[in-house]
Amino acid sequence: MTWRILADAVLVLHLAFIAFVVLGGFLVLRWPKLAWAHAPAVAWGIVITAIGGVCPLTPLEKYFIVRGGGEAYPGGFIAHYLTSLIYPEGMTRPTQVVLALLLVAFTAFVYWRVWLHYRRRDR
Repeated sequence: MTWRILADAVLVLHLAFIAFVVLGGFLVLRWPKLAWAHAPAVAWGIVITAIGGVCPLTPLEKYFIVRGGGEAYPGGFIAHYLTSLIYPEGMTRPTQVVLALLLVAFTAFVYWRVWLHYRRRDR
């Protein structure tokens, strides 16, 4: 039972991290100092996605599932839990690219606004 709780806790942590990467820009607009946590999280998300790597939280969750007597799911976290949500049936590759570019543009906009905020404050 404890292993299953740990697996679920890692799952929640993983989902929270992904949400922070994608939506954390809204928090940074409100609390600019949060950029010190958000910027590295975004960089990690971009790199791990670009290289097709596996986040260390995925094998940790699978380890806890197996230790709890369950069967680890095949593939990665996103493929298992989020693919159908993030990439609905019929979504084309060009649409994925546009969505990714919108995320990059939004993040750039957020950090530009934060930069302007601090630039004005320092005058």
